[in-house]
Amino acid sequence: MSEVSRAEYCVIACAEAWRDNGEVLASPMGLIPSIGARLARLTFSPDLLLTDGEAMLVRPDGTPEGWLPYRQHLALVSGGRRHVMMGASQLDRFGNQNISCIGDWQRPTRQLLGVRGAPVNTLNNPTSYWVPRHSRRVFVEKVDMVCGVGYDRAAGARYHRIPCVVSDLGVFDFATPDHSMRLASLHPGVTVEQVREATGFDLTVPDEVPPTREPTSEELRLIREVIDPACSRAREVGS
Repeated sequence: MSEVSRAEYCVIACAEAWRDNGEVLASPMGLIPSIGARLARLTFSPDLLLTDGEAMLVRPDGTPEGWLPYRQHLALVSGGRRHVMMGASQLDRFGNQNISCIGDWQRPTRQLLGVRGAPVNTLNNPTSYWVPRHSRRVFVEKVDMVCGVGYDRAAGARYHRIPCVVSDLGVFDFATPDHSMRLASLHPGVTVEQVREATGFDLTVPDEVPPTREPTSEELRLIREVIDPACSRAREVGS
């Protein structure tokens, strides 16, 4: 196998978000998270449920394997049996996410997607995040509007959990006493200084930061030959 690309490390990191999840509905939003969810299903998380986004449960190749009535979909969403990986226009140290607007909500300087389903996702089932371009514009001291709910605002929410944040620089979690963001691993070629420089708040950094795990030869084969033979992943994260 040729050298592993940065995009492939990101795929592996996204796939790891669904490790040991069992029979839950995986809802990846974005290209690399979608490749990661399919890889997880084909390898270490065979019980994952994948959906076409409408009414069907699908196999990793996209062919139907079951029907998901809307009523059952809502039961999974509201009962903690769904794990979403969303994008974020802004994220703060406690995992509050903004996808709605930049600037004051009453007079924003830029209108984005809108709140959409972010509050329901974050309060009712585990929600991870994918950021393809790690920068101070995304990782901010305070989000302009809270769409996805972070740890400092989720007291009493039974199913609230943010397993991880994956960016093109590394993997982050909230395994700190106050549930603030921590650097969990670095992608190869990335330094702690690069991450700190690209983050708009004081990030918790352990004394020893491990590298993001390497894909196995079988995982690389699946990514390159089965799931994404057109190498579309490279358009989202360069090598």
